[in-house]
Amino acid sequence: MELLRNPSKQSSAYLLGLLAVFTFAFLASFSEAKVHFHKFVIEAKPVKRLCRTHSTITVNGQFPGPTLEVRNGDTLVIKAINKAQYNISLHWHGVKQLRNPWADGPEYVTQCPIQPGRSYTYRYTLENQEGTMWWHAHSRWLRATVYGALIVRPEKGSPYPFPMPKREFPVMLGQWWDRNPLDVQKQALFTGGAPNVSDAYTINGQPGDLYRCSNKETMKFPVRAGETILLRIINSALNQELYFAVANHKLTVVEADASYTKPFTTSVVMVGPGQTTNVLLKADQSPGQYYMAARAYESGQNQAFDNTTTTAILEYKSASSRPPLLPQLPAFNDTNTASAFASQVKSLKSKVNVPTKIDDNLFFTVGLGLINCTNPNSPRCQGPNGTRLAASINNVSFVFPRRNSLMQAYIQGQPGVFTTDFPPTPPVKFDYTGNVSRGLWQPTRGTKLLKLKFGARVQIVLQDTSIVTAEEHPMHLHGYSFYVVGMGTGNFNPSTDPAKFNLIDPPYRNTIGTPPGGWAAIRFVADNPGIWLLHCHIDSHLTWGLATALLVENGVGLLQSVQYAPLDLPRC
Repeated sequence: MELLRNPSKQSSAYLLGLLAVFTFAFLASFSEAKVHFHKFVIEAKPVKRLCRTHSTITVNGQFPGPTLEVRNGDTLVIKAINKAQYNISLHWHGVKQLRNPWADGPEYVTQCPIQPGRSYTYRYTLENQEGTMWWHAHSRWLRATVYGALIVRPEKGSPYPFPMPKREFPVMLGQWWDRNPLDVQKQALFTGGAPNVSDAYTINGQPGDLYRCSNKETMKFPVRAGETILLRIINSALNQELYFAVANHKLTVVEADASYTKPFTTSVVMVGPGQTTNVLLKADQSPGQYYMAARAYESGQNQAFDNTTTTAILEYKSASSRPPLLPQLPAFNDTNTASAFASQVKSLKSKVNVPTKIDDNLFFTVGLGLINCTNPNSPRCQGPNGTRLAASINNVSFVFPRRNSLMQAYIQGQPGVFTTDFPPTPPVKFDYTGNVSRGLWQPTRGTKLLKLKFGARVQIVLQDTSIVTAEEHPMHLHGYSFYVVGMGTGNFNPSTDPAKFNLIDPPYRNTIGTPPGGWAAIRFVADNPGIWLLHCHIDSHLTWGLATALLVENGVGLLQSVQYAPLDLPRC
């Protein structure tokens, strides 16, 4: 890292980096890998939903934004031009960004945000990755409307590990507020209470037939009888896990979080914010119209949530004129169905390379909390019993810096932006899923990172707590995918639970939900240097501090070290 702190050496290194890019492009011409250039213009455009028109932040005037389609091995070069009134950054969800945190995108973590009137070019290569990913804003609640699909197909000549579908469709599940979502976030931050719930869910940006003023724009997916189609389901909703089903049709799961799975058939999919699930659907019903539908899975108790249902239509050619049928979806609090679905997801290979010897054994409590107020009757203390809602990992509520990004401060050796004393286990041990003393409900606030050596074999047990409410938290790790080796209810038992771990074919994911009142254990090798955010993908929880970051040190030599920072990296 010392080399990176020397500007003259950095300029030389940048020239060497450019030479490497040209060399790569030259070699890529022989391997059929392509370089894809895109321009993303981020600006407010009028978008009409639910009878009202809002000035909505879009990309290239589209909501949802453009779908990117590439192949494994291709390179993306995307110039993001910010013509909106807000700072913004973009995250490429599921892309590992090997040695390249500069393209990862979370604001104040790997970059300062792109200020209004400025631009930044994201450059990255899809290395040994394929499947359904997506991209989205990683700045406040701009993700509510700034998102799109990222489809990475196999290299030419490499087939899918399942029957080739006749057609493919991205199915992006979202949330819509009948007001500016940033105003909703701003109000919640002021009051300290929960944010107002959304007014609708959407499929590819459209609410569907069950909402006012929406049926003319309901999404339709055309099929012919006998065809097999691939649905690439992406939960881009801001704050809600969702159940998804198609009336009278079975769904065969073949991929989760851009990793192929052993196929299994189900009538319903549960997908958390940030997660993706690919399913095959056989058009084997009588020609007609059939609703696709999604509605909330809400595992927390006594919490307000949007209890509406979004629909799209699977439409057979020569369909009859009968009204579409609605699928049966589980009850909003049906945790058994969600758990049963998650337990069926397994890696496609009969045996995967799971780390068995662990160097860093970490235990992270994840959950909500409350900050006590000196004046409980204040307008700024509208949380439960006159408090302010918070969230934390190991009782540390994460505070994003503002003077500089974590990655830039680290490279520049700037002190005072963060510390590396994040606790590897909870500071106080307690009955995590039982009746927790009120003295343990208030977290501390800080910008604390956890440092890992390059190549360390890591296990993290993510333990939900019952503070405020037990709840499923979809935890996303940037820069990595990981094996989910175990899940369970209650408190994790380090003496008995590891014996039940699946070390043969566990699922390989980038986002995993902690079972409500339970735990999930993940393993990975820390072989991607940089600073990588670990956070709950429910954005209200992220706003309250349910996050930390892993600082993975450089290894030996250039191929185990962070790439040099691009010259156009935004400044704070």
